Amino acid sequence: MSRFNAAAPLPLGLSPVLPRWVLGWLAVPLMLWALGSLSGCAATGAGGASATAEPITAFDEPEIRKRARIRLELASNYFEQGQTTIALDEIKQSLAADPSYTPAYVLRGLVYMRLNNPVLAEDSFQRALQIDPRDGDTLHNYGWFQCEAGRYPQAFALFDRALASPTYGAVARTHLVKGICQVRAGQPTEAEASFSKSYELDAGNPITGYNLAALLFQRGEDSRAQFYIRRINNSNLANAETLWLGIKVERRLRNTAEVEQLARQLGRRFAESRQWTLYQRGAFDE
Repeated sequence: MSRFNAAAPLPLGLSPVLPRWVLGWLAVPLMLWALGSLSGCAATGAGGASATAEPITAFDEPEIRKRARIRLELASNYFEQGQTTIALDEIKQSLAADPSYTPAYVLRGLVYMRLNNPVLAEDSFQRALQIDPRDGDTLHNYGWFQCEAGRYPQAFALFDRALASPTYGAVARTHLVKGICQVRAGQPTEAEASFSKSYELDAGNPITGYNLAALLFQRGEDSRAQFYIRRINNSNLANAETLWLGIKVERRLRNTAEVEQLARQLGRRFAESRQWTLYQRGAFDE
């Protein structure tokens, strides 16, 4: 990853814990995480995947699963490119090849979320859970769906089920998304714990670092916030949002030299940004 991509803001209610560029970063990984086992997962039936099942390889992958997987890989590419109608068509063909293919239902749910069709989105996630009630990717994405709908207790329960799954490998990202949901629910203490756990597991994730720094800054813990935001701004992952938060943190700590250095970066690299305009106006509370 070279640098965050700017994108339209994801409505959160508590800015700036989820910055503007997170929509572009977060939405795609949610989909990719759900499909992370496309190229080598064990087949799942009504009883769910066995913890001791050997991974399916190209040698023994059933033909119907292979066709379903290839179609879903195409669907995921179209989804990334914003071509949701074509993605949906590929998902339909994936499920026609193998109606028990859990990742296809998960991606279908995410497509319908993007199309603002919550009824069909929820139906998709529920169908995936009927096939495998313990699938961590399904639980994670269904939890995000519930969070988006403002059903926080249901979301937290689904996240916790994903985290409790012994075969689930993407624990760091579920702690991150659970923390984002806890911020929305007005639970900053719980959110800090979730972000911290995610950071402990994946310190290189800049979204986690930013969220944790922003939350600590809002709570007045500026020195702790400084640690996390400096790590991002000292890397090639810095952008206008992270530099702006860094400026506000260093300013509150009365580090004038650091404020000026970050401001020079902001003006040089992101002269057209809203953050640079705010800096020039001295609008540090926005």
